[in-house]
Amino acid sequence: MNFTHYKLGYQKRGAVVEVTLSGSAANVRLLDNTNLQNYQKGRQHRYLGGLIKKSPARLEIPHAGTWHVTVDLQGLRGPGKSSVRVIQPEALAPLSEYTPKELSPLVQSVRHENREAQSVDGYDVFISHAAEDKNDVAAPLAHALVAEGLRVWYDDFELRIGDSLRRRIDAGLARSRFGVVVISLHFLEKNWPQYELDGLVTREMTGEQVILPLWHRITKGEIVQTSPSLADKVARSTSDFTIDEIAREIAEVIAQSEADREWS
Repeated sequence: MNFTHYKLGYQKRGAVVEVTLSGSAANVRLLDNTNLQNYQKGRQHRYLGGLIKKSPARLEIPHAGTWHVTVDLQGLRGPGKSSVRVIQPEALAPLSEYTPKELSPLVQSVRHENREAQSVDGYDVFISHAAEDKNDVAAPLAHALVAEGLRVWYDDFELRIGDSLRRRIDAGLARSRFGVVVISLHFLEKNWPQYELDGLVTREMTGEQVILPLWHRITKGEIVQTSPSLADKVARSTSDFTIDEIAREIAEVIAQSEADREWS
Protein backbone atom coordinates (compact mmCIF):
# COMPACT_ATOMS: atom_id res chain seq x y z
CA MET A 1 0.00 0.00 0.00
CA ASN A 2 1.46 3.35 -1.07
CA PHE A 3 0.36 6.62 0.47
CA THR A 4 1.64 10.02 1.55
CA HIS A 5 1.85 10.52 5.31
CA TYR A 6 1.70 13.93 7.03
CA LYS A 7 2.69 14.06 10.70
CA LEU A 8 0.69 16.84 12.31
CA GLY A 9 1.97 16.35 15.86
CA TYR A 10 -0.08 17.45 18.87
CA GLN A 11 -3.15 19.46 17.89
CA LYS A 12 -5.91 21.19 19.82
CA ARG A 13 -9.56 20.27 19.52
CA GLY A 14 -11.27 22.45 16.92
CA ALA A 15 -8.18 23.03 14.78
CA VAL A 16 -8.90 22.67 11.06
CA VAL A 17 -6.75 20.54 8.77
CA GLU A 18 -6.81 21.80 5.19
CA VAL A 19 -5.77 19.34 2.47
CA THR A 20 -5.05 20.62 -1.05
CA LEU A 21 -4.82 18.14 -3.93
CA SER A 22 -3.20 18.64 -7.32
CA GLY A 23 -5.18 15.78 -8.91
CA SER A 24 -8.93 15.46 -9.35
CA ALA A 25 -9.53 13.17 -6.36
CA ALA A 26 -7.84 11.19 -3.59
CA ASN A 27 -8.65 9.28 -0.44
CA VAL A 28 -7.90 11.47 2.57
CA ARG A 29 -7.85 10.20 6.15
CA LEU A 30 -7.43 12.13 9.38
CA LEU A 31 -6.29 9.61 12.03
CA ASP A 32 -5.00 9.52 15.57
CA ASN A 33 -1.95 7.42 16.52
CA THR A 34 -3.83 4.20 17.22
CA ASN A 35 -5.86 4.25 14.01
CA LEU A 36 -2.80 5.21 11.95
CA GLN A 37 -1.02 2.05 13.13
CA ASN A 38 -4.09 -0.03 12.29
CA TYR A 39 -4.32 1.58 8.83
CA GLN A 40 -0.63 0.97 8.12
CA LYS A 41 -1.04 -2.71 8.98
CA GLY A 42 -4.23 -3.16 6.93
CA ARG A 43 -6.45 -3.53 9.98
CA GLN A 44 -9.86 -2.05 10.70
CA HIS A 45 -9.54 1.62 11.63
CA ARG A 46 -11.59 4.77 12.16
CA TYR A 47 -10.93 8.12 10.52
CA LEU A 48 -12.40 11.41 9.37
CA GLY A 49 -12.44 12.11 5.65
CA GLY A 50 -12.90 9.76 2.73
CA LEU A 51 -12.91 10.21 -1.04
CA ILE A 52 -12.23 13.91 -1.63
CA LYS A 53 -13.22 15.31 -5.05
CA LYS A 54 -13.17 19.02 -4.23
CA SER A 55 -10.00 20.78 -3.08
CA PRO A 56 -9.18 22.15 -0.60
CA ALA A 57 -10.87 19.77 1.83
CA ARG A 58 -11.20 20.82 5.48
CA LEU A 59 -11.42 18.43 8.41
CA GLU A 60 -11.88 19.50 12.02
CA ILE A 61 -9.81 17.91 14.82
CA PRO A 62 -12.41 16.26 17.12
CA HIS A 63 -10.24 16.14 20.27
CA ALA A 64 -6.78 17.15 21.44
CA GLY A 65 -4.03 14.68 20.72
CA THR A 66 -1.45 13.58 18.16
CA TRP A 67 -2.86 13.46 14.63
CA HIS A 68 -1.88 12.34 11.13
CA VAL A 69 -3.18 12.74 7.58
CA THR A 70 -2.77 10.12 4.87
CA VAL A 71 -3.47 10.66 1.17
CA ASP A 72 -3.68 7.80 -1.31
CA LEU A 73 -5.05 7.15 -4.79
CA GLN A 74 -5.99 3.47 -4.46
CA GLY A 75 -7.28 2.97 -8.00
CA LEU A 76 -7.71 6.66 -8.82
CA ARG A 77 -5.78 8.37 -11.58
CA GLY A 78 -3.71 11.47 -11.13
CA PRO A 79 -0.29 12.74 -10.02
CA GLY A 80 -1.23 12.27 -6.37
CA LYS A 81 0.54 15.41 -5.12
CA SER A 82 -0.86 17.12 -2.06
CA SER A 83 -0.17 19.62 0.69
CA VAL A 84 -1.52 20.02 4.21
CA ARG A 85 -1.74 22.88 6.67
CA VAL A 86 -3.24 23.20 10.15
CA ILE A 87 -5.28 26.25 11.16
CA GLN A 88 -5.50 26.79 14.91
CA PRO A 89 -8.91 27.41 16.55
CA GLU A 90 -8.00 30.95 17.65
CA ALA A 91 -7.33 31.88 14.03
CA LEU A 92 -10.64 30.66 12.71
CA ALA A 93 -13.34 33.02 11.57
CA PRO A 94 -16.27 31.20 9.94
CA LEU A 95 -14.64 29.00 7.30
CA SER A 96 -16.28 30.87 4.44
CA GLU A 97 -14.69 34.15 5.57
CA TYR A 98 -11.03 33.47 6.15
CA THR A 99 -8.23 33.93 3.62
CA PRO A 100 -4.81 32.27 3.49
CA LYS A 101 -3.09 35.63 3.92
CA GLU A 102 -4.88 36.31 7.21
CA LEU A 103 -4.03 32.91 8.57
CA SER A 104 -0.51 32.34 7.36
CA PRO A 105 1.23 33.30 10.65
CA LEU A 106 -0.79 30.68 12.52
CA VAL A 107 -0.48 27.86 10.03
CA GLN A 108 1.78 25.10 11.32
CA SER A 109 4.19 23.45 8.97
CA VAL A 110 3.99 19.66 8.66
CA ARG A 111 6.31 17.26 6.94
CA HIS A 112 5.27 14.37 4.75
CA GLU A 113 6.91 11.15 3.82
CA ASN A 114 6.18 8.30 1.49
CA ARG A 115 5.15 5.05 3.16
CA GLU A 116 7.83 3.16 1.26
CA ALA A 117 10.55 5.40 2.69
CA GLN A 118 9.43 5.12 6.29
CA SER A 119 11.58 3.43 8.88
CA VAL A 120 11.26 3.13 12.64
CA ASP A 121 14.41 4.30 14.43
CA GLY A 122 13.32 2.69 17.67
CA TYR A 123 10.58 2.31 20.22
CA ASP A 124 9.86 4.05 23.48
CA VAL A 125 8.46 0.94 25.11
CA PHE A 126 8.29 -2.81 24.59
CA ILE A 127 5.28 -4.62 26.10
CA SER A 128 6.04 -8.09 27.46
CA HIS A 129 3.01 -10.15 28.47
CA ALA A 130 1.47 -13.61 28.53
CA ALA A 131 -1.18 -14.40 25.93
CA GLU A 132 -3.78 -14.85 28.68
CA ASP A 133 -3.33 -11.20 29.72
CA LYS A 134 -3.61 -9.76 26.21
CA ASN A 135 -7.27 -8.73 26.19
CA ASP A 136 -7.49 -7.46 29.77
CA VAL A 137 -4.18 -5.60 29.98
CA ALA A 138 -1.70 -5.71 27.10
CA ALA A 139 -3.96 -4.62 24.23
CA PRO A 140 -5.68 -1.71 26.02
CA LEU A 141 -2.32 -0.61 27.46
CA ALA A 142 -0.69 -0.66 24.02
CA HIS A 143 -3.43 1.54 22.57
CA ALA A 144 -3.36 3.87 25.58
CA LEU A 145 0.42 4.30 25.22
CA VAL A 146 0.07 5.04 21.51
CA ALA A 147 -2.58 7.63 22.38
CA GLU A 148 0.02 9.23 24.67
CA GLY A 149 2.22 9.67 21.60
CA LEU A 150 4.68 6.85 22.36
CA ARG A 151 6.22 4.43 19.88
CA VAL A 152 5.17 1.00 21.08
CA TRP A 153 6.51 -2.47 20.29
CA TYR A 154 3.52 -4.74 20.80
CA ASP A 155 3.21 -8.12 19.14
CA ASP A 156 -0.13 -7.42 17.44
CA PHE A 157 1.37 -4.24 15.96
CA GLU A 158 4.64 -5.75 14.80
CA LEU A 159 4.38 -9.48 14.05
CA ARG A 160 3.16 -10.72 10.69
CA ILE A 161 2.60 -14.16 9.27
CA GLY A 162 5.89 -15.90 8.50
CA ASP A 163 8.01 -13.72 10.81
CA SER A 164 10.75 -15.25 12.91
CA LEU A 165 9.36 -14.76 16.40
CA ARG A 166 12.76 -14.78 18.11
CA ARG A 167 14.36 -12.37 15.67
CA ARG A 168 11.50 -9.87 15.78
CA ILE A 169 11.39 -9.98 19.57
CA ASP A 170 15.18 -9.60 19.82
CA ALA A 171 15.05 -6.61 17.49
CA GLY A 172 12.20 -5.06 19.46
CA LEU A 173 14.00 -5.55 22.77
CA ALA A 174 17.23 -4.08 21.43
CA ARG A 175 15.51 -1.01 19.97
CA SER A 176 13.16 -0.21 22.87
CA ARG A 177 14.16 2.21 25.62
CA PHE A 178 11.88 0.68 28.25
CA GLY A 179 10.12 -2.62 28.76
CA VAL A 180 6.70 -2.78 30.41
CA VAL A 181 6.44 -6.24 31.94
CA VAL A 182 2.90 -7.39 32.71
CA ILE A 183 3.61 -9.76 35.59
CA SER A 184 0.94 -12.32 36.37
CA LEU A 185 0.81 -15.98 37.32
CA HIS A 186 0.45 -16.75 33.61
CA PHE A 187 3.54 -14.64 32.83
CA LEU A 188 5.66 -16.53 35.34
CA GLU A 189 4.61 -19.86 33.81
CA LYS A 190 5.36 -19.07 30.14
CA ASN A 191 8.62 -19.45 28.21
CA TRP A 192 8.39 -16.55 25.75
CA PRO A 193 7.59 -13.89 28.38
CA GLN A 194 10.53 -15.19 30.43
CA TYR A 195 12.74 -14.95 27.32
CA GLU A 196 11.72 -11.31 26.88
CA LEU A 197 12.29 -10.60 30.58
CA ASP A 198 15.77 -12.14 30.39
CA GLY A 199 16.61 -9.75 27.56
CA LEU A 200 15.43 -6.74 29.55
CA VAL A 201 17.31 -7.86 32.67
CA THR A 202 20.49 -8.20 30.61
CA ARG A 203 20.16 -4.58 29.54
CA GLU A 204 19.60 -3.46 33.13
CA MET A 205 22.94 -5.05 34.07
CA THR A 206 24.57 -2.03 32.42
CA GLY A 207 23.01 0.22 35.08
CA GLU A 208 20.19 1.79 33.08
CA GLN A 209 16.57 1.64 34.19
CA VAL A 210 14.73 -0.42 31.61
CA ILE A 211 12.03 -2.53 33.29
CA LEU A 212 8.70 -0.98 34.30
CA PRO A 213 6.74 -3.70 36.14
CA LEU A 214 2.96 -3.94 36.04
CA TRP A 215 1.32 -6.46 38.39
CA HIS A 216 -1.89 -8.11 37.24
CA ARG A 217 -3.90 -10.34 39.58
CA ILE A 218 -0.82 -11.33 41.53
CA THR A 219 0.59 -10.55 44.96
CA LYS A 220 4.09 -9.56 45.96
CA GLY A 221 4.42 -12.82 47.87
CA GLU A 222 3.64 -14.83 44.74
CA ILE A 223 6.27 -12.90 42.79
CA VAL A 224 8.88 -13.38 45.52
CA GLN A 225 8.53 -17.15 45.23
CA THR A 226 9.61 -17.02 41.58
CA SER A 227 11.60 -13.80 41.11
CA PRO A 228 12.68 -11.86 44.23
CA SER A 229 14.46 -9.26 42.10
CA LEU A 230 11.22 -8.38 40.30
CA ALA A 231 9.32 -8.14 43.59
CA ASP A 232 11.85 -5.56 44.80
CA LYS A 233 11.03 -3.11 41.99
CA VAL A 234 8.45 -0.36 42.44
CA ALA A 235 5.46 -1.46 40.38
CA ARG A 236 1.91 -0.50 39.55
CA SER A 237 -0.98 -2.90 39.94
CA THR A 238 -4.10 -3.14 37.77
CA SER A 239 -6.09 -3.58 40.98
CA ASP A 240 -5.10 -0.08 42.14
CA PHE A 241 -4.81 1.92 38.90
CA THR A 242 -6.70 2.11 35.61
CA ILE A 243 -4.96 1.35 32.32
CA ASP A 244 -5.16 5.02 31.33
CA GLU A 245 -3.57 6.10 34.62
CA ILE A 246 -0.76 3.60 34.16
CA ALA A 247 -0.21 4.72 30.56
CA ARG A 248 0.02 8.37 31.63
CA GLU A 249 2.57 7.55 34.32
CA ILE A 250 4.67 5.52 31.86
CA ALA A 251 4.59 8.45 29.43
CA GLU A 252 5.72 10.77 32.24
CA VAL A 253 8.61 8.45 33.15
CA ILE A 254 9.76 8.35 29.54
CA ALA A 255 9.41 12.12 29.13
CA GLN A 256 11.45 12.69 32.31
CA SER A 257 14.07 10.25 31.08
CA GLU A 258 14.38 12.23 27.84
CA ALA A 259 14.71 15.49 29.79
CA ASP A 260 17.39 14.01 32.05
CA ARG A 261 19.30 12.74 29.03
CA GLU A 262 19.22 16.19 27.40
CA TRP A 263 20.58 17.81 30.57
CA SER A 264 23.32 15.23 31.11
